[in-house]
Amino acid sequence: MSRISKEEVKHVANLARLAITEEETEMFTTQLDAIITFAEQLNELDTTGVEPTTHVLEMKNILREDKAEKGLPVEDVVKNAPDHKDGYIRVPSILE
Repeated sequence: MSRISKEEVKHVANLARLAITEEETEMFTTQLDAIITFAEQLNELDTTGVEPTTHVLEMKNILREDKAEKGLPVEDVVKNAPDHKDGYIRVPSILE
């Protein structure tokens, strides 16, 4: 017996705004059932004493101190700008 019905597959496709054919519905029903079966096998594992984790490697965020620093000199900033005037980069107008 399938763990997911064709109607559920069609409903998920509709939520995702996907137009799927009857043939695709059959195919996705079979594929999703196989995925659910595999996921259910994981429930059979004894995880007693296993720490919950979100990543297999210990991860740390290394962030710099959030403090204001002096920026680049204006001359360096506008040096490669194709068009600039009075220390500002000029861009084409997008408003009429």
